[in-house]
Amino acid sequence: MITELQEAYGFLFEKELLEEIAECGSIRKIDAGERIIEFGDYVTGMPLLLNGAIKILREDGDGDELLLYFIERGDTCAMTLNCCMGQTKSEIRAVAETDTTMIMVPIAKMEEWTARFKSWRNFVFESYHSRLSEMLDTIDTIAFLNMDQRIMKYLRDKAKINGDENVQSTHQQIAYDLHTSRVVVSRLLKKLELDGKIKLQRNQIKVIDL
Repeated sequence: MITELQEAYGFLFEKELLEEIAECGSIRKIDAGERIIEFGDYVTGMPLLLNGAIKILREDGDGDELLLYFIERGDTCAMTLNCCMGQTKSEIRAVAETDTTMIMVPIAKMEEWTARFKSWRNFVFESYHSRLSEMLDTIDTIAFLNMDQRIMKYLRDKAKINGDENVQSTHQQIAYDLHTSRVVVSRLLKKLELDGKIKLQRNQIKVIDL
């Protein structure tokens, strides 16, 4: 575990902190598509991603979802941090975007490390800042971009997260993540293909305009 920690977080944390994370943390492996945190769950630990990616979603009163942001290797989730520190129920759903490995850190250690390690405090504050910026970006996207631009941004983000220009996603899944209808998504994907920005293939979408 220590080797994987050093590769993902060695540039952030000192050796002593890495060793403590390895000692008290528990490894969890998640398959792509698996739900990690549900709305209303009590969060008992903070995830540190060693590899893979997780998408964070919100849900409205009708059960419709909206993608907030992705977290990747070397990241954690600010919404999870908030639930851990405040011991409140989760207000987000976390779903593995790809096969993912992470270390779950106990709440008690999070508080202890905040007092003992400046690098940990900086990491927590920077995580809050990064996730807030991403949520503001999501709000800007909804407020100021047309749906075809939102879809294009979504596909570029997915391609970047997965390191693959071929995005494995159904029209219905895109509709769920962007809080719109499948019919609208299908129509706009065809328009984007005619514009030469993507290529629709069986069960995947090739992003040409990265």
